[in-house]
Amino acid sequence: HYDILLSMKKINILFITSNRLGDAVISTCLLNHLQKQYPESRITVACGPLAAGLFASASNVIDVFELKKEPYAGHWRKLFRYAMYQKWDIIVDLRNSFISRLLIAKQKYIWAKKDNSLHKVEQLAELMKLDKIPDLKLEFSKEITGEAKSIITNKDKVIGVGPAANWAGKTWDNQNFIDLLQRLTKKDGIFEDYKIAVFAAPGEEDQAYPVLNAFPKTRQIDFIGKTSPELASACVKRCKYYIGNDSGLMHSAAAVNTPAIGLFGPSYPHNYRPWGKTATYISTPETLDELISFDGYDHRTVGSLMGSLTVDMVYNAIDKHVDSL
Repeated sequence: HYDILLSMKKINILFITSNRLGDAVISTCLLNHLQKQYPESRITVACGPLAAGLFASASNVIDVFELKKEPYAGHWRKLFRYAMYQKWDIIVDLRNSFISRLLIAKQKYIWAKKDNSLHKVEQLAELMKLDKIPDLKLEFSKEITGEAKSIITNKDKVIGVGPAANWAGKTWDNQNFIDLLQRLTKKDGIFEDYKIAVFAAPGEEDQAYPVLNAFPKTRQIDFIGKTSPELASACVKRCKYYIGNDSGLMHSAAAVNTPAIGLFGPSYPHNYRPWGKTATYISTPETLDELISFDGYDHRTVGSLMGSLTVDMVYNAIDKHVDSL
């Protein structure tokens, strides 16, 4: 009965989510639920600067507080000073921070260790005791949507590619990406003559440019170190297909319902595979634990750990996935 009453009034919600892009995108499943459950709500999102733009245009979001990390938890103290004089009906804290303990709210959902056998989306649904697992959801402003349309037009047939990741161990060799894309886009290939849009963040140029430059200029779309996460996500939405390592943009592709395949090696796909009706994944035959069990392993210096994932394996998985769509 209390939930019904809340849904009928303008309630204030504080939604504290991740600094990391992938986790922030995954958390949009709960934001989507809150938007539907409380259509008159006023939501404040607190997240890291990288993810802030992804929430700026979301329905019911009236403010985005950027948690710019500062010494001695200064960013958390700033959030507390910002939030302490406001009346909160619901606080959702996916960072398990002390802030949510100090603030007053009628309902609180604070992240705690969950069943690690479940996907992160399922764990989030369990946190709020939801009977139905909500979909991921990204929304874009008219300006971002318009810019994406000007780059990838309605006439363009484009494959989006994410050949980088936040850790070298999770990156499939860029020559593998080249061989795969050449096979996919050749005459009579699955994506014959498609343009290639390569996405990468600043600092990932060495992994991304060899892939882009393997194709004629007329078929290149360069998103390497040039776009915000929200524009990159809006452009991925306009792609016909997306192929990428386990990364935040992979989750964005799933959230905007672009058919996508995530490439997994030294990570846990049962927790972080792309979540959505049009998404799938393929992983190395070895688990993370098996991949890092060798003498001299050092996560700081190790190269790619995805050598056992072959081009044939990925091509066949894409072929099967496209047939199923």
